[in-house]
This record gives sequence, structure tokens and C-alpha cells, in this order.
Amino acid sequence: MKHELLLENLNCAHCASKIETKISETEGFEKVSFNFATKKLSFEHNSENLVVQVQSICDSIEDGVKVKPYKEHSHHEHEHHEHCHGDCCGHDHEHEHGESGKVKNILLISSIALGAAALVLHILSDSTAAHWTVFALSLAATLAAGYDVFLKGLKNAFRLRIEETVLITIAVIAAFCLGEYVEAAMVTILFSIGEFIEDLAVGKSRRDIEKLSKIRPDTATLIENGSEKTVPADSVEIGSTILIKPHERIPLDGVVIKGSSLLDVSALTGESLPQSVSEGSKVLSGSMNGEGLLTLKTTKEFGDSTATRILRLVEDAAAQKGQREKLITRFANIYTPIVVGLAFLIALLPPLLGFGSFSRWIYRALVVLVASCPCAIVISVPLAYFAGIGAASRMGVLIKGGKYLEALAKADAFVFDKTGTLTTGKITVSNVYTYNGFSEKEVLSLAAACEKYSSHPIAMAIKEKNSQDELTLNNYREVAGCGTSAVYNGKQIACGNSKLLNQSVPEELKDKNAVYLIYGGQLIGALEISDALRAEAKDVLSQLGKLRISRRLMLTGDAQQNAAQTQKQLGNIEYRAELMPQDKLDEITKIQEDGSTVCFVGDGINDAPVLSKSECGIAMGLGSEAAIEAADAVLSSGDLTALPKAIRLARKTINTIRTNIIFALAVKAAVIVLAFFGMAQMWMSVLADTGVCVVCVLYTARLLRIKG
Repeated sequence: MKHELLLENLNCAHCASKIETKISETEGFEKVSFNFATKKLSFEHNSENLVVQVQSICDSIEDGVKVKPYKEHSHHEHEHHEHCHGDCCGHDHEHEHGESGKVKNILLISSIALGAAALVLHILSDSTAAHWTVFALSLAATLAAGYDVFLKGLKNAFRLRIEETVLITIAVIAAFCLGEYVEAAMVTILFSIGEFIEDLAVGKSRRDIEKLSKIRPDTATLIENGSEKTVPADSVEIGSTILIKPHERIPLDGVVIKGSSLLDVSALTGESLPQSVSEGSKVLSGSMNGEGLLTLKTTKEFGDSTATRILRLVEDAAAQKGQREKLITRFANIYTPIVVGLAFLIALLPPLLGFGSFSRWIYRALVVLVASCPCAIVISVPLAYFAGIGAASRMGVLIKGGKYLEALAKADAFVFDKTGTLTTGKITVSNVYTYNGFSEKEVLSLAAACEKYSSHPIAMAIKEKNSQDELTLNNYREVAGCGTSAVYNGKQIACGNSKLLNQSVPEELKDKNAVYLIYGGQLIGALEISDALRAEAKDVLSQLGKLRISRRLMLTGDAQQNAAQTQKQLGNIEYRAELMPQDKLDEITKIQEDGSTVCFVGDGINDAPVLSKSECGIAMGLGSEAAIEAADAVLSSGDLTALPKAIRLARKTINTIRTNIIFALAVKAAVIVLAFFGMAQMWMSVLADTGVCVVCVLYTARLLRIKG
């Protein structure tokens, strides 16, 4: 059975990764994933109550984590007292409210003042009294700024876990032993300031990501027996009547039975224009009501409503980690021990070989240790994936995981279904041709009258196109395999396919899907029928070309003639027509065998196999359950507009990750090399660690500002 738990006070990606790994390695736990943005731990296990066992696992790795059932966590809670008591990153300075936060801030400010005084005295005087005063001031500044870091460092050292708090603790103690009192204080102060800024940035980024959860209200105003009462939204049954007041979010999908209003649907679809609704209109949960008062009849339960499905898609994205994210997790597990070993060799080998004193090389080894921590990477990489997925959801693109974000960024072939994807799926009359002196209005009016009693989709399209008064004909009948016929002014009139013609198809109608109108044995008109092209389709395909998508292909089960007509309207796109679902699958396989990364965009149930086969399957809208289930991303707006935006965002996200990794490793490598040659001080190693981490987090946070 599936379990969901909330891990409070866990805000460090590296800490989360270690807990996730430990739980997944524990017998009985399957499909373990931790969502850094929502703090939700998901897994499968045969037992029911596992809070105590998970709490025990968390306690063995990280102090301060509180485990409780996720259902107790309101989507509207804002936990202001979250700290990462991380042994890997020392994330204890996340912005706090209340007395404890004030105390820490006061201590940090005091440490800066004490450290500054120690530095000034150290520069101005070298007397014995000044020496001991500098020692006292430096010690006080060090303890005020980093007492909690040192406590955790010592605790982790006894657990034989060589993490950042351990490295800082060793470096500071060693600096005092070597007589570098001011440097020890400055290292601690710089570290604490850097962590404070870093945690502010991480906290802000995570809160921005969590804003998505606000789209789903947890309560609903239920109308029963003429009275209103507020109830939990998950208790409202299908067919219930609920009231939506002005400026409230809609908690469940439904149909308007009373009232009219404008809805803000941007949180669902990324569409900024308000949607007008009135009696009979379908509305989606998560939409924000405008000024009007609406009464709805619910059509879905809370768990199946649109907002819940969107939240589930985004929250579950954490389970599908990108390749870079997996690589960084493995990298961090082997990187730190290697660097610790390197520092140990730097401290011992050169002095043993006669290249200087132990104190000199121990100091250099300490600089290497502090500079080497991989926090900048292990924090910024997962944060970038979450930020990218969160930004995409605001555009109206729901991406189910980091690996699909990578596939979208890497894709060089986009394959589209035709009907309902590149076209609206709605049959329309696109052109009217007239013959033998009849006007366009007359042809349309007569064709609509002839099709009066037909329910065929083409007949419905003709009747919808006609704006004239309805004519009355006589002797209506169906002409099997041809169309319909009737009598008008004593002459027979027929409307249907080319079988009705007693002549060849007019030149201008060859290769076109047309309905012919025959009156008194003569052709008087023809109506060209088409599946209307999406307004944005041509522009989207053009943008894909500019994004260096080398191959654009349309696959359809429709007739060759209709596919060719659509291709002609779209322009630069290949097509394959009259395909069964298996044929589409074969076409996708051929493209993949050529070495291309394929994204398939479709909307129907018959598209589910192809959506699964492609590296990133994209479903159109929130309609077909099978398509959404099989897809790796969903265009929740139901149109293609957001597709190029999502590709640009995906590429920007992957480029951000790549830049962060290169920048962090380059700075650390430079400081390590400089330290070996005695050209780096301890404060430089702190900048290479915490400073680089701050820069990477701030650089990653840009993704959260992308609007589309």
C-alpha cells in the first residue's frame, strides 16, 4: 500500500537525499521518493503505521526531523520555524521568527562586532596583553557565531560522518591551535553569514514553489435544504450543490446552475485572459472566481478534480529524478571521502618529505577541507529541477519529473497527432463554391435545409455555418451512401458526396473534401469541409524550427487527402496518414533508431501507447484520463501555445544546472590548487564553499521568476 508522510524541519536537499537513500535501502520499503518542495515522503510498504520506524531512520541520520502523516499537513500552512539541522550543510540559520530567531540574529551581530574589534587590535598591536585580548575577542566571536555548528560537528565526528560541520569544526580548532585566532573567528563569521543568506534564498525559492498548492481550497460552502455550511472539500459528493462567493477559489469541478462571472484560470492553464462563465458552463477546481456569485453542481469528487490532479502530477514529479540529479547524489557520496583523503595526504606527505613544517601543511590541508564541500551542487541541482517544474506549471505545462524536463530540453524531433492536436477536432465549412448563377448565401441556406434532419457531424457543421432563415423543403429522405435529398419548388435537391455528381469533380475541388449540392440535376454549389486548424498551430511549428527542432512530423489515422490538406495549411511538417495505433508506434521507433530524442504530442486514448514510447509524451488538455496517465507532461490549457515556452524553460533549467556544476567545481578546484601552493587563506575556502553555494542558489532562483 502507498504511504505519504510529512518530514518537517528538513530543508536541505543533501540531507533529504541521505534520508531517502537510507529508507529505500531498508527492507520492505519500495518506490521511495522525497519531494523537497512539499516535504512529502512517498513510498510503498505492506505495513500500515510506519511513522515510528521512519522517525527512527531519520533520527539516525539527522536530528530535529519530525515525521507525521501527510494528511495532517494543510496546503495552506506556512511553517516559519523550519530549520535544516543538517550535518552536511549546517543549515541552521534559515530565517526564523520568534525569540530563538532574534537570539541567533543578536549573537551573529555581536560576533561581527567582536571579530572586527579583534581584527583591529591584531593589526594595531603585538603586545602580550593585546595578544590575549585578541584571543579572548576571537574566541567569543567564534562561539557566538558558530556554537551550534560546532556542537553538530562534534556529534557527527563521533558518528564518523565527515560532513561540512565536521570540516568547519576541525578547521576552527586547528586555527586556534596554530595561533590564527582572528582567522578562526573570521572563518566562522563568514560561514554563518553565508549560511544565513543561503538559507534565506533557499527558503524563498521553496516558498515560491509551494505557492502552487494554494490553487486547491480545502473547504467548500455546501448548500443543503436551503442553508449554507462550510465543510471539508473532500467530503462533498458528486451531484452536490456548492456556493462560490466572489474572489474564492473553486474547490471541485462542476457545472454552473445559477449565476455568471469571470474566472481567473491562469493557475491551471497559464492563460492570463479571464474566462466568462454562466449557467451551463463547466468550471474547473482551482479557478479563481471574479465578482459574481456562482452556484455549482459538482461533477467530480475532490480527489478526481482538476486542481487535485494537477497537484498530484507536480508533487509526484519528485519521484522521476533527472540523470544529473542522480549523478550528483552519487557524486556527493564519493567526492567528500576522496577530498578528505587528499587533505590528509597534503597534511602528512610534504613535511615528511622535508618540504616544510607540519603546521604549514596542516593549515593548507584545512583550507582544502573547507573548500571541498559539495553543498553548492547538491542544493542547487535539485532546486533547479523543482524550480523548472514549478515555473512550467505556471505556464500551463505539467511536467511529471526531472528526467522528462531533460528529455524536453534535449528533444530534436517533435511528432504530433492531427485531430484534436494540430486541429481543433471540430468539423467546419471552410469554403463555399457556387455554380450556375446561385449565390453563396443561397447555396448555404439550401444545403442546411436539405440536411435539416441529419445528425451527421458534417450536416451539423453545415447547419452551424448557415446564418440565413431556415427554408422548408418537402419529401426529405436519406440517399444511402451518398447523402440526403428533398424537394424544393417542385425540383429535387440533393446534398452529399461526389457520387451524386453526373459530371467529373470540378478542377478546383480535386484533392479536397467537399459536399456537393445538386438541384434539378445540376451542380449549384459545393462546400469544402475541413477539420479546422488550431489558430496557434502554424506559429508553434515555426517557433519549433527556430528552436532548432530538426524534425516535425504529423501522424494521423485520417485519410490521405485530409492529411495532405492539413499539411498544406501548416507548411513545414512531414506527415504519415491512414495509420493505426501500432503504425504510429512503429514510426516513433524508426525515428528513435535514427538517434533522435522524440517528443510526441497527442490527445486521444489511442495515443496512449505512443505517449509512453516517446522520451517525453505530451498530452493535450486534461481530458482523456488514459492519455494523461500515459503522458510525461500535460498541456493543461488544451492548446499548443505553451509548448515552445516549455522547451525554452527546460533548456534554461538544464543550462542553469550545467553552469552551477561547472562554476562550483572550477572555484573549488582553483582554491584547492592555490591552497596546495600556500596562496589561499582560510576565508577563501569559506567563500569557495558557502559563498559559491549562495551564488548557485541565487542563480537557480531566476527560474522561479520566469512567467512564460
